[in-house]
Amino acid sequence: MKHIFLSALSAFLISVTPAAFAQDADADTPLAQPDVAAEPAPLAQPAAEVDLADFKWVNRVLVVFADNPLDLNFRRQMDLLAERPEVLTERDVVVLTDTDPDTLSAVRKQLRPRGFTFVVVDKDGAVMFRKPDPWDLREITRAIDKTPLRQQEIQDIKDAARAAR
Repeated sequence: MKHIFLSALSAFLISVTPAAFAQDADADTPLAQPDVAAEPAPLAQPAAEVDLADFKWVNRVLVVFADNPLDLNFRRQMDLLAERPEVLTERDVVVLTDTDPDTLSAVRKQLRPRGFTFVVVDKDGAVMFRKPDPWDLREITRAIDKTPLRQQEIQDIKDAARAAR
């Protein structure tokens, strides 16, 4: 239950804009809206500047490694992930990419990939699985949904829905 609460809280905090907290002296004046529409968050972020510990108990992490960004398996995996990113968001998955083996990121040091590899790390920091070939979203989400942490999240969602009736 604590994990669901933390996930929901982090999702709420990420979705709330600073303008929502702004206090205006004149209550009749609406909050200023930005002129430019917000760009959608990128599907993946570079692994070079993050540590896996930053995501512990908050997100599952899918790390896609390759020796260069032109690797066919890397490109195929990223295309597969981009097909339906909402299924990853539903499961609190963050995608990290690392295509530079010469620069040893903390993530690369910890997971020690060889060539193309994708690794899924669960919310508890344990490596769920690593694969040497691209997987489609159906395979990835099924593997995630079988884990005890995800099963507990699903049960908590069902319990909350029953309680709301």
